Amino acid sequence: MASTSRLDVLPRVTCPNHPDSILVEDYRAGDMICPECGLVVGDRVIDVGSEWRTFSNDKATKDPSRVGDTQNPLLSDGDLTTMIGKGTGAASFDEFGNSKYQNRRTMSSSDRAMMNAFKEIASMADRINLPRNIVDRTNNLFKQVYEQKSLKGRSNDAIASACLYIACRQEGVPRTFKEICAVSRISKKEIGRCFKLILKALETSVDLITTGDFMSRFCSNLGLPKQVQMAATHIARKAVELDLVPGRSPISVAAAAIYMASQASAEKRTQKEIGDIAGVADVTIRQSYRLIYPRAPDLFPADFKFDTPVDKLPQL
Repeated sequence: MASTSRLDVLPRVTCPNHPDSILVEDYRAGDMICPECGLVVGDRVIDVGSEWRTFSNDKATKDPSRVGDTQNPLLSDGDLTTMIGKGTGAASFDEFGNSKYQNRRTMSSSDRAMMNAFKEIASMADRINLPRNIVDRTNNLFKQVYEQKSLKGRSNDAIASACLYIACRQEGVPRTFKEICAVSRISKKEIGRCFKLILKALETSVDLITTGDFMSRFCSNLGLPKQVQMAATHIARKAVELDLVPGRSPISVAAAAIYMASQASAEKRTQKEIGDIAGVADVTIRQSYRLIYPRAPDLFPADFKFDTPVDKLPQL
C-alpha cells in the first residue's frame, strides 16, 4: 500500500519502503514507479495537463485541445469543466438563430470571481517581475480570504493587491505599497486598509521590514557598484543601532543611506534619482539625511574608499 501525506491541497504519494525517493511516472502506462525497488506505487494515473500545446504563431482558427486547461486545485471542482465549441451546422441553432449549447453555467460565480482575481494577481506579479512562488502564495491567501467572506464590501482587486503585498513580505522579498499601487488600479490607502483587515482575519503576521530588505534592489536599479551598496547597508544599519532615525520608515532611511554613500563615492546619484527608485519624495530623503549627517564619520565602514571626504559631503 502506498502511503499519502497532505501537502498543501494535493496528496503526496510515496513508496512505503523508500519514502524519500522521487517517483518516476510512466506516462504510457499511467504508473508511478519507485526507482529504488521498482514497486508500482500508483496505477491508472490521470494526466491533468493540457492535451495539446498552443503556439502563438499557429494559423489554425480552432483550438485542437479537447480537454480544457490544466487542473487548478484552488477552484471548487479543480476547473475540470467542459467547454462547448461554437456550432457551425444548422443543428446547432434553434429556430430563432440562438445557439442550443452554451457555456454559461460551466463555472460557478465564486470560481469565476476567483479566476478573475488570479488573472489580476498574475498580471500584477508579471509587471514587477515576481516569481511563481509569490503568485501561488498570493492565490492561496486570496482563496482563504474569499471563502471566509470576512472582507465584505471590499473589491476583489483591492484584496488581491493586499494579498500580493503580504505574500512578498512572507516570502522575504518585500515590495513597498507604492510599488504594488503602481501595478494595480487601487489606491495606496485602500491597499493598506485591506492589508490590516487580512492579517486580522487570517490571524497571521508578517516580519517587520528593515533597510536591508530594499538596499540590494534599490542599488541595483540605480546601477551602483557593490562597494557603494555595502557602504549604504552599513550606514543604514549603524544609523538604526545608534537610534539616529527614530520614527523614520526603513525605506526613507535606506534612501538617505544610499544618497550619503553615493555622494562619498565616484558614483554619485541625486536625491531625485534615488527618490524615483525608492518611491519617496526628495524632502523625505533630506529629512532622514539631516538626522544621520552629524554622525557621518561613525557610519561608514572602515575599509570604504572615499572619493569625497566626509567633511565635504553635502549638508543640505
